[in-house]
Amino acid sequence: MVLADHFDKAEILEAIAGARKMTQANVNIPATIPEVATFFDKDSNTFSYVVIDPSSQHCAIVDSVLDFDYASGNTHTNGADDIIAYVKKHQLTVEWLIETHVHADHISAAPYIQQQVGGKLGIGEHILTVQETFGKIFNEGTDFARDGSQFDHLFEDGENYQVGGINCTALHTPGHTPACMVHVIGDAAFVGDTLFMPDAGTARADFPGGDAGVLFDSIQKILALPPQTRIFMCHDYQPNGRPLEFQTTVAQQRDDNIHVNAGTAREHFVQLRENRDATLSMPRLILPSLQVNMKAGHLPEPESNGVAYLKIPLNLFHE
Repeated sequence: MVLADHFDKAEILEAIAGARKMTQANVNIPATIPEVATFFDKDSNTFSYVVIDPSSQHCAIVDSVLDFDYASGNTHTNGADDIIAYVKKHQLTVEWLIETHVHADHISAAPYIQQQVGGKLGIGEHILTVQETFGKIFNEGTDFARDGSQFDHLFEDGENYQVGGINCTALHTPGHTPACMVHVIGDAAFVGDTLFMPDAGTARADFPGGDAGVLFDSIQKILALPPQTRIFMCHDYQPNGRPLEFQTTVAQQRDDNIHVNAGTAREHFVQLRENRDATLSMPRLILPSLQVNMKAGHLPEPESNGVAYLKIPLNLFHE
């Protein structure tokens, strides 16, 4: 397991120790156990993963991040290069580049990584809904395809696929966004923004196409997985200043999630989530992120002067 970033070393070591302890407690898991290398982007609080079948050295890369400085408009590939270097060092074969959803807090590095190490770029089939919604918001013309064709593969709910010899399943888990998917790879589930660590709860559901009740129903799919299933976060915002954490289990979520555990009623969750969402500001990178990520992470084409531009709609979203 790797945590690659310019991050406090003590927090990294503590996070790794906690994850190892959890893995050791789950040694009786009957499913094939993938190796998981973890990378952290401090600027967006995002985890990316390289998920490896140790028997074949085939892997999937989940939720990669392109470094983006909003103030200057500059992009960098430092985080993506760390992932590429890891893949090459360990002589891995990349089968999949997976986006758990259309992220609103960072730009995907999947196209750049794909150019370097290959793999098929996949997202949930309901990307079409996101493209239709945000195609209108960003006033995209007819040259913007709203059929998901920017991606190599659109996962269906319940679809089975392989990473090397490991059986994998894609689960449609909307609510945060219409296209959210949880990817169960062996004994490990990559949940995107649907769930956070138990002390942080769940994702917001107030973006266009989001719905707190639908989110509750989606979370039940995750809580129905075997209790020892390892759950890997897409984000951790370290509530109350605790050390960084990125891994939990279904059993821990059922017992301890502050928003939705095994005893939470749907009506209670919806009220809690909607009240909480009403206090939240827009994510800092939502506007650049959505217009790029709905196009599979491809940046806009340069204009006649050779410069590419992003759109910022004015006075459209009101807090």
